[in-house]
Amino acid sequence: MKLIAAVDKHWAIGNGNKLLTRIPGDMKFFRKMTLHKVVVVGRKTMDTFPNGLPLDQRTNIILSTNQDYKVKGAVVVHSMEELDEELKKYATDDIFVIGGESIYKQLADRCDTAYITKIDYGFHADTWMESLDESPHWELAEISDEQTYANLV
Repeated sequence: MKLIAAVDKHWAIGNGNKLLTRIPGDMKFFRKMTLHKVVVVGRKTMDTFPNGLPLDQRTNIILSTNQDYKVKGAVVVHSMEELDEELKKYATDDIFVIGGESIYKQLADRCDTAYITKIDYGFHADTWMESLDESPHWELAEISDEQTYANLV
C-alpha cells in the first residue's frame, strides 16, 4: 500500500477542509499515480471533492464511522476491520492512501511507499500529517528534481 500527499514545510496538509494550494504539476502527478488504482479516503476529504463525488477512473474506498453515510460510485466501510476485508480484493501496489489527517494517521504505518510533494512554504493550516522525515519507520529512497511554482496562495 502506498501513501500520497502534498505537505508544506511543517507537514501541514490542509486548512478549512481544503488543500493548502493547488500546484498543476503536483495535481497531474497525483492523477498519473492513482488513475485506475484504488484510493482510500476519509469522509471529510471525500466531502471536499467536486460535488462530493468519488474520483473518476479509480476505485474509491471511504472510511467513515457514520453507518448511514453512502456515496454513489464508492465503497464505504465503517471500521478498520471492514477496510482490511475490502482491501484484500486488491493488489497492495494498487492501493493509495490519499487522506485526510485521520486516515494518514491510521494507515501510514501500513504503507511501504510514500510519495510526498514537499512545498517549501509555511501555510496557515489546521491539519497535518506526521513528519515522515522524523519517523524511524521511513527512509528517503528517492528525490526528484526541484520544481518551482510561483502562485502558491
